[in-house]
Amino acid sequence: MKLPGQQNLSIAGPAGNLEVVVNDPGAARGVALIAHPHPLYGGTLDNKVVQTLAKTLYGQGYLAVRMNFRGVGASDGVFDEGRGETEDWLVVAQEMRSRLGSLPITLAGFSFGAFVQTRVARRLEVRRMILVGAAVNRFPAEPVPPHTLVVHGEEDDVVPLKDVLDWARPQGLAVVVLPGAGHFFHGRLLDLARVLNNSCACLRDS
Repeated sequence: MKLPGQQNLSIAGPAGNLEVVVNDPGAARGVALIAHPHPLYGGTLDNKVVQTLAKTLYGQGYLAVRMNFRGVGASDGVFDEGRGETEDWLVVAQEMRSRLGSLPITLAGFSFGAFVQTRVARRLEVRRMILVGAAVNRFPAEPVPPHTLVVHGEEDDVVPLKDVLDWARPQGLAVVVLPGAGHFFHGRLLDLARVLNNSCACLRDS
């Protein structure tokens, strides 16, 4: 994905340099930090769902920030089961704030990336969250803010919809279900983008 205003950065993290891609719409209304799926199963910042999140948020006027987790692409280090990955995102968030000031932060993530962002949200002041295909059955997901948007495929065979509903229900979270979609939203990325764009309560500043 190549959008106008793209920058490729290398940011010093706790385990070495981190490969970061920033898409800047100009006069950004906020910063969106977008996390990719599990690095041991091929997850990278170029994942199609992650690119869909970045393109949609960029189109909404957000500075879209994607990072390769440690050990992926040009990012140094090795997989750390979400712990080190959380620390890396906190460093990137601080770097964005040092460059841009106190713009509101949105956290977004897909699958394992959604799990990591639930950890980041416990330590960072954020405006809102977007969790797609959240891996709630594989990792001890943290509670999330009440304004979180949860999107899941009806036919997800990696993270069953029932598990997501069971996780969301005690927190009073609504789950937007995309009928017929699987975990990776193959053939349904335009529908996913439409869901994100239509969720104005999540994407529009209050």
